[in-house]
Amino acid sequence: MDKPQFPSEDALPVKFDSTSNGEFSPPQLSKRENFINELAKENMQKQSKRLGIDRRKFLYSSCAVATTLLAANQVNAQSNLKGGFFDLASDTKDDAELASSVLDGDEFIFDIQGHFVDPNGRWLNDVPDTAMPFSRMPAASCSLADMPGDRAYLNCLGPEQFVKDVFIDSDTDMMVLSFVPSRREAEPLTIEEADATRRIIDSMEGDSRLLLHGRVNPNQEGDLDGMDELAEKWKVSAWKTYTQWGPNGVGFYLDDDVGLAFIEKARALGVRNICIHKGIPFGQRSYEHSLCNDIGRVAKRFPDVNFIIYHSGFDPAVEELAFAKDAGRAGVDSLVQSMIDNDVPANSNVYAELGSTWRFVMRHPEQAAHLIGKLITYVGDKNVLWGTDSIWYGSPQDQIQAFRAFQISEEFQEKYGYSALTPEIKRGIFGLNATLPYEVNVEEVKKFTENDKVAIAKTDEENFENAHFRTYGPKTRREFLNFKKWEMG
Repeated sequence: MDKPQFPSEDALPVKFDSTSNGEFSPPQLSKRENFINELAKENMQKQSKRLGIDRRKFLYSSCAVATTLLAANQVNAQSNLKGGFFDLASDTKDDAELASSVLDGDEFIFDIQGHFVDPNGRWLNDVPDTAMPFSRMPAASCSLADMPGDRAYLNCLGPEQFVKDVFIDSDTDMMVLSFVPSRREAEPLTIEEADATRRIIDSMEGDSRLLLHGRVNPNQEGDLDGMDELAEKWKVSAWKTYTQWGPNGVGFYLDDDVGLAFIEKARALGVRNICIHKGIPFGQRSYEHSLCNDIGRVAKRFPDVNFIIYHSGFDPAVEELAFAKDAGRAGVDSLVQSMIDNDVPANSNVYAELGSTWRFVMRHPEQAAHLIGKLITYVGDKNVLWGTDSIWYGSPQDQIQAFRAFQISEEFQEKYGYSALTPEIKRGIFGLNATLPYEVNVEEVKKFTENDKVAIAKTDEENFENAHFRTYGPKTRREFLNFKKWEMG
C-alpha cells in the first residue's frame, strides 16, 4: 500500500477548495471562502501550540476538523449566512472526546459513486506518445509517481491509491465503482480493469466492499448489445448512463427511442437500477439533456425500475434556493419539478445521489440547506443516497465528517418546511437508503467487513498518519482544460 508524502504545512483536514471532478470548471473561491481557509489555518496553528502538539500531528485529530468547521461557522455567520451550520460546540476544538462524539460515527457508509483511471489501460493507445494526460493535476505529486515509466504519475489515480484513499483513510464501508462517458474503444476505465480492482480488494478479504456499474450509452453503436455481457459475465449491480453525452456531441432523453430501448433491455436482464448523470452540464450543445425533464416521465411509465439521479441534477452554475413551482429553474429544481409534473411521489422509484454535489455546497451553508432540504422533502428521506465522486477529491473522509456535523437551521426549517437532519435521516443517507435498490444486506456485509484486512489496515496507526489531505481533480482552469483535452470521448 502506498505511503503518501506528508501533508503540507498549511493543509487542512476539511478541504474547502476549488477542486472539481473534471466535469465542470473549478470554481473561483470567494473572499468568504478564502477567509474561512485562512482563519482555519491560523486557528489550527494556535490550537496546536496551545495544546502542545505538533501541528502535523494535530492535523489528524478530531479537534482539527472541529477547528476548521468552527472557522466556517464563524465566517458564515459574519456573512449573515444562517440557513445551515456545522453543529459543533466551541469546546470541540479543545476536547477530542467531545469532537469525536459528533465527527466520528458507526454508520454503515455506502458510497455509490467512486472513480479511478487505469494507469496502464488501452485508452492510452489513442494518446500521442509525447502527451502527458492529467499531468497538470495534483495527482502528479503522489509518491507512486516515482515508479518506473514516463507516465508513472497516473498510478496516483489508479487502484492502489483508490483503495487507500477510500477504504483505509475514510469510514467508507462499501462503494460502487462507476464510469465516465466515452467511446467504446477509448474508455479510461474498462469493465475488465474495474473488475481487476474488485479483485485487489478481494485479495484483502474485502469481497463485500465493491460493486460495479456497467456503462451504457444507448446512442452509441454496440452499447445496447453489450449489456448482455455486462449483466451475465461481470454481474453489474446497475447501469450508468450520461444522457447529455453522445459520440457526435449530442445527447438523448430517456423517453427517446434509444432511451426506451435501454430501459426495456435493463428490465429484461433483471438489472433494474439505472444511474443517470444529470446536472453538471458538459456544454451548451447538450445542455437540455442535462436537465431532469425526462426523469418524471420515465419513472411514471416504469414503476418497477429504479432511476438513480447522479448529482441530483445539481448544476454548479445555478444557485440553489427554495423550490419555486413552475419557475423553470435548472439544478435540483429541475428534478423536483419533473417529479411533481408526473405525479411521482417521494420515496418511490426516483433516487437522488450526492456525488460532487454535497462536496460543492458544503462550503455554502444556505445552498447546502436548501439542496438537502428539498431532496428530503420531494425525493424523500429514504431516497437520498450518499456518493462522493472520489478519487477526484482524495479521501472522502472530510465530506463524511462535514455531513455528520451539518444541520439545517431552525429558521429554514420553519420558513421552508425542511426537516431537521436527525441521526436517523443521516444514517439513511450515508448508506442504509442505498441498500434497498442495490439489494445489500448490511448484516451480511458486516460479517466480512468488520474483520477483513481492510478493517485491520484502518486500525494501523502508521496508515492513519500517512493520510495526505490531497485532492486529485483539477483546481484551476488550466488544469481543467488539460484534463478535458485528454478526456476520451
